[in-house]
Amino acid sequence: MADATYTPPEVWTHDAENGGRFANINRPTAGAREEKDLPVGDHDFQLYSLATPNGVKATVMFEELLEAGHSDAEYDAWTINIGEAQQFTSGFVEVNPNSKIPALLDRSSDRPVRVFESGAILLYLAEKFDAFVPTDHTRAEVLSWLFWQIGSAPFIGGGFGHFYAYAPEKFQYPINRYAMETKRLFDVADQRLAQSEYLGGDDYTIADMAAAPWMIPFVEGAIYNEARKFLSIDEYTNVERWAKQIAVRPAVKRGRIVNKAWGDEDTQLLERHSAADFEGKKL
Repeated sequence: MADATYTPPEVWTHDAENGGRFANINRPTAGAREEKDLPVGDHDFQLYSLATPNGVKATVMFEELLEAGHSDAEYDAWTINIGEAQQFTSGFVEVNPNSKIPALLDRSSDRPVRVFESGAILLYLAEKFDAFVPTDHTRAEVLSWLFWQIGSAPFIGGGFGHFYAYAPEKFQYPINRYAMETKRLFDVADQRLAQSEYLGGDDYTIADMAAAPWMIPFVEGAIYNEARKFLSIDEYTNVERWAKQIAVRPAVKRGRIVNKAWGDEDTQLLERHSAADFEGKKL
């Protein structure tokens, strides 16, 4: 049976009653809705995030830097509950005018630097610490795969994820459209990973840190109502090899639970201020 057709009006208006999950917070306007400052810890780096795939990119990067011996990469991580509209407080909007997690404030110099958008945070930290991004001829390849992921994520999350798992009603056309694109993106990665160990080449880089938090949950069957079976993710054997290889890295295990506010209590870490916060947690 074909989906019911929709005739767009001459002028679009916002219908908050028909937006599915998160409809109560989504609006077609930007800016702060509440005056409230952000918490601030002792470290130079203040991260405001949630353990969604985009948020995990930043926490994995920080944990990888610390694992590699960059002690000055210590950071405070504060949970921003997007379901409760905490991304629309005045303090958060000052750090990210787009009101999306993750957002970073670097206070290591006289003038604080704000960094928003996950890809920008990864590249900023990589360049600041001269780590996980090459400076030779392979740099262009790594950056290409980094921005491939940044450009692809909306098709997987806001596209497939929304219509398959969160929309108030399921319609064939959008689910098929975004399922096709998600599978195509997995095939792009699978073909690349048949040629090289990591997306950017022989070395683990920020390109992998960007893509893995999105792809590992599909391999594990832990995202969008266990979409692994629906999308036949087991077809992508090279992605599965790569995802499992990355998932066991100690820094990735830690980074995946920082700012996690769901699941078993021993897999949650609402705030992170030092390595001691991981004690007793299931990694």
